[in-house]
Amino acid sequence: MTTDPTAATPRSHPADDGTLPEGCGPSTLAVHAGEQRQKLADSITDPIVCAATYTFRDTQAVLDYVQHDLPREEYGRYGNPGERVLERKLAALDSGEDAVLFATGMSAIVGLLMAKLNAGDEVIFFDECYHRSREFCVKHMSRFGVVTHQVKVCDYEAMEAAINPRTRLLISESPTNPHLSVVDLEQFVQIGRRHGVETLIDATLATPYNVQPLRYGVDYVLHSATKYLAGHNDLLAGVIVGSKAALEPVRKLRGIMGAINSPHNCYLLQRGLKTFELRMARHNQNGQAMAEFLAAHPRVECVLYPGLPGHPCHDVARRTMRGYGGLITFLVRDADWRQTADVVDAVKLPRIGPSLGGVESLIEQPLVMSYHEVAPEDRQRFGISDNMIRLSCGIEDTADLIADMRQALDRT
Repeated sequence: MTTDPTAATPRSHPADDGTLPEGCGPSTLAVHAGEQRQKLADSITDPIVCAATYTFRDTQAVLDYVQHDLPREEYGRYGNPGERVLERKLAALDSGEDAVLFATGMSAIVGLLMAKLNAGDEVIFFDECYHRSREFCVKHMSRFGVVTHQVKVCDYEAMEAAINPRTRLLISESPTNPHLSVVDLEQFVQIGRRHGVETLIDATLATPYNVQPLRYGVDYVLHSATKYLAGHNDLLAGVIVGSKAALEPVRKLRGIMGAINSPHNCYLLQRGLKTFELRMARHNQNGQAMAEFLAAHPRVECVLYPGLPGHPCHDVARRTMRGYGGLITFLVRDADWRQTADVVDAVKLPRIGPSLGGVESLIEQPLVMSYHEVAPEDRQRFGISDNMIRLSCGIEDTADLIADMRQALDRT
């Protein structure tokens, strides 16, 4: 007897809700996590929902939504279907329970701090950090009665000594920007737990591919998704990952602030994430190879890269990180700021510009790009020298990047 497949009884697949098998790797999560198996219009990609407002069938539907917190949208400032997919995907990549997506990395840290801190509270930073994060806390949170303390990076005794009953949050990047110091996450978490203080790690430079701070017990992980997560230098976004309960006030405040992404931005970020693992493998490869080349070049005074044995945090990085990323900071030997700028100007592949983590290599002189308005004594205190160059290796061929950097150093 011939079987007619069109006559078969329809059945649902157990994985139709998008649930993935246990233990999936980073590339599988980047492609599939957070998505429904079958989507609207049977599209393989999540559709872009360009709606500022969402309608209800009748009054009872509104009541059901309000009373039972149904998983649907109401108004664009509070959420978008594409945003929900991204948040589930980003949480899965970081082994987190929940994630809140923001318009930028800065709006993400601002949203977290504003949601968690009150007048009289105090926070402690390791002193190697993004200068805008420092500026927001020192200059703006202080206007609302929040006190910021800065201690030397990786000085765990100094951080613990700075804690008092008003301390609410310990904050660090890992690796730090631009010095690439790597925090011992176990010690960092233990300090917070001993004193009942929450912890935040900005892991933008590491990404979930190279380290997952939540697995060590960190409470919140921050990413500027503009960088490696999106990966194409074409959008701005930020995300906070943590527990659902801890992030609920952050999500509610974001709904008030309106620091959200457009539907098209969400689509671009989701598309960029599909190749996240593949890109990170190349970033790691290029970063390590370039750092080793620079360390051996006679015109280079020193190289800051945690993948090098000479880096002060190499042992911690080797123990905790899968790879070390594409960002390298180095000092040009016996060079003033102008001679250092000549090296930057001589490269042909990296583009001169801020940011990092995209497929295109970028190069900059921190003195000129980010610290030109900072007093010389403050630059010295922050470790920003006149002969410093920051190079973000993209995904170009390794040999081509090294050959280009060699000619730039040799000709100047």
